[in-house]
Amino acid sequence: MRVARVLRAAGRAAAPWRNGGGVTREIASGPEGAGTEGFDWRVSLADVRGDGPFSVFPGTDRILTVIDGAGMDLTVGGRHLLAQRYVPRPFPGDVPTDGRLLAGPVVNLNVMHRRGAVRAAVAVVRGALTVGAPPDATVLVVALDGPAEVAGVALGRYDAALCDAPGAVVRTDGHAAVVTLGRTD
Repeated sequence: MRVARVLRAAGRAAAPWRNGGGVTREIASGPEGAGTEGFDWRVSLADVRGDGPFSVFPGTDRILTVIDGAGMDLTVGGRHLLAQRYVPRPFPGDVPTDGRLLAGPVVNLNVMHRRGAVRAAVAVVRGALTVGAPPDATVLVVALDGPAEVAGVALGRYDAALCDAPGAVVRTDGHAAVVTLGRTD
């Protein structure tokens, strides 16, 4: 795998949530620049400073991973789901969802993808790992709590790398998220 593009954290603009309850910083989306309406998939970091409802995204599934802070108790369509640090939690993005902070603010890695059109997986890794992906997939690596290296390219905290072709080595002394996205058709 080679790094097709490095996406540095510095310079990511904070955008208000649809529901006005916080801000998000988009890391990458497909198609590129699609915004919150026309994406097939979208990966972002969200700063959550208080309890409240999540925005509803019809026809989407989400994978939320707390990457900074104690965690959140989510109520997804009446069902409770504990979101703890570094544990990816999938849930439907079009079901009413409320979040309650467990012990102060959190930062979430949020992966959203169109149900039936795109499949997504998130793994949080530590140490060294050779990352493989199907040839039709997009792999995004995000350095979470410290520096990481992907195929020899250095990433600082919250920097990301879009990769193509399977077989790159990811190394981190902290944690890194490996997001794999592919078409379902």
